[in-house]
Amino acid sequence: MPLTPEDVVTKQFQHVRFKEGFDPDEVDDFLDEIVVEWRKTIAENEELKAKLAAYESGETPAEAPASAAEPEPEPVVSEVPAAEPAAEAPTSAGPAAASAGIIELAQRLHDEHVAEGKAQKEKLISEAQTEADTILNDARTKARDEMTRLESERGTLEARISELRQFERDYRVQLRGFIEEKLRDLDVAGTSGATPISAS
Repeated sequence: MPLTPEDVVTKQFQHVRFKEGFDPDEVDDFLDEIVVEWRKTIAENEELKAKLAAYESGETPAEAPASAAEPEPEPVVSEVPAAEPAAEAPTSAGPAAASAGIIELAQRLHDEHVAEGKAQKEKLISEAQTEADTILNDARTKARDEMTRLESERGTLEARISELRQFERDYRVQLRGFIEEKLRDLDVAGTSGATPISAS
């Protein structure tokens, strides 16, 4: 299907997320300029085709109906004699070349947008991967440091518990010795303080 100016006007491009691209308003303005020039080229082509048909049928340029309503100035082609219609052929190839140029420009813009989108995607993925690796490495380092600190605290607490157990054992031994000593003193005091009862 041939491409028309309306196709360019109504063409919708997909917005690409997470990337810097061309300014959409600038692209729209440029496409509007292309459409205006394209329509002029198509109108000129139709006019030249009508004039060529008029020359081939033997009519004069004044009798050609296609050029009567056109506000644009007449091209110099009207001075070409009727015997040389082949001279018009290169002009009719002009709009086709212009259309091909516009299509090529549109394709190039499309390819640039796609390539830019892919590059931006790869950049974002790379940055995200780098950030994820950094966060993961930081978390692992913090976990190792915390484990080292906890192991150190555990060793300190175990040493303190061992000291307290030893203190408890020593205290029990000393307390038992003290109590036993006091019991012996009581026994001795009880024995020495008892007076023998004399029979009367």
